[in-house]
Parts: sequence; C-alpha cells; structure tokens
Amino acid sequence: MLSRRLPVLLAVATLAFATPAFAKAPHRTATPATYDVSYPQCGQSLPGTATGGIVGVNDGIVLSANPCFATEWSWASKATTYAPAIYANTGNPGPAYSSHWPTGATTPRACDGTAGVDCSYDYGWRAAMDSFADASKVVASAGAVTWWLDVETGNSWQTLESGYGQTAASRADDLAALQGEVDGLTDSGVTTVGFYSTSYQWTQVTGSSGSAFSTAPAWVAGASSLTTAQSNCTASSFTGGKILLTQYASNGYDADYHCG
Repeated sequence: MLSRRLPVLLAVATLAFATPAFAKAPHRTATPATYDVSYPQCGQSLPGTATGGIVGVNDGIVLSANPCFATEWSWASKATTYAPAIYANTGNPGPAYSSHWPTGATTPRACDGTAGVDCSYDYGWRAAMDSFADASKVVASAGAVTWWLDVETGNSWQTLESGYGQTAASRADDLAALQGEVDGLTDSGVTTVGFYSTSYQWTQVTGSSGSAFSTAPAWVAGASSLTTAQSNCTASSFTGGKILLTQYASNGYDADYHCG
C-alpha cells in the first residue's frame, strides 16, 4: 500500500488531476487470497481469484479520489469468502503545508487557523467526510463496510514536518486528526473502523502504541512472506486492539492474511 506526501500549498485542482499514468503490467499469477488495491493498480491486471478485496478510496493522499475505485470495487465485490472493505489515507500537514486547512471553520470544532488540536481534528474529520462521499458514489451502503485508516510516515504529519518537529504538541495534533477521521466516518454511519500501519510508523506519528485507540482493530503492514504475516497475528498490536489482518507480498501484489 503506497501513499503520497502532500505537497506544500497543493491546490484542489492539482489534487483532482495529479494521477500518474500507470503502464499496464504483465500478467501475474496470484494464488487465491485477500488482496488490497488502489490507485497504483489503475490499468493493471487484478488477481483473477480473490478470497477478499480491500480497496483504497483515495489517490494516495487525503482529499483526493482514486480514479479506479469503481472498477476495483467491482472486482473486490466478486471475492469468494470475505466481504469487500475500504481503506482511506490519513495525514495532518498543518497550516504551513496545506491549502485545505480549515481556518475559520465552526463545525465540528471552531478552528482559529493554528496548528492546534481543534483545527487538526477538523482537518481529519473533513478528510474522512470527503473519503466517505467519494466511496458513497459507488458503494450504496458504505457505512456497513469495514473501513481502515492508513497511517504511514510517507504522508504529511505535523510531528514529521520540519516546521513543527517531534514535540508533544505536534503529536497531540496528529492524534486529534486521527480521532477526527474516526469520528467523521462514524458520524457518516460507519460502524467498524480500524487502522493500517506498523508499530514503527504508528509510534513515529502518535508517539506511542495503544492507549488512544486501544479498542480499534489493527491491520499490520509490510511482511515479506505469508509465514511472517501469520506470525504477525500474535505480535503486539500497535493500537492495542485486536490484530485482524496482516499484509504480505505475493507475486507482485499486496496480499492479506486473516488472523484467527
């Protein structure tokens, strides 16, 4: 699963049309498994037989739409065993690195334009609302689908940007943005929200494992083999919640193992 960093003062029009052209990949043989796909798979062949499918709704960053979501959702809906799920990118660039900062917003919180917890919460909430709106154009019952929030250091976070630094305040802001994402989805009617990350990336962004989202299910990224993915099911969860999925590389695809 890939993410794109949010450029400084990126305009809305750029977000909407900055999708790269992907060359059609050669045919790949994939064993039946659950797979996650998104904008990098646009125009490429998808696994012919899948036990499940998890589809990214964004074009690599928040407040953007995966142009192939409808096609990939149709593929995921044909899975043989598990219901399709959705994942959304997250981030919290702060006012210095975003043209979408909710300065002057009064809902869901009042934002005075600073890089504080209230504005960060608003930013995450609005990003989630945007992702849900994009998904709802294709998925009639998007609220009944399991949603995963993708937390990676490849996206822009206050705690990782030089303009803010790894301080307690910036981490509190990033946690507020993630809480805004969760609340934005639940306010939209989503009943199950989990997090995709690794312990390292989660700690880099939030500063800790567990506590803030201790009941949220986890999807562990990045294993190189099925064997490692299976062993990751019994590792400590970065959220503190139950590990439901572990990702691994399989024949050029991102495959996912269902724990337990």
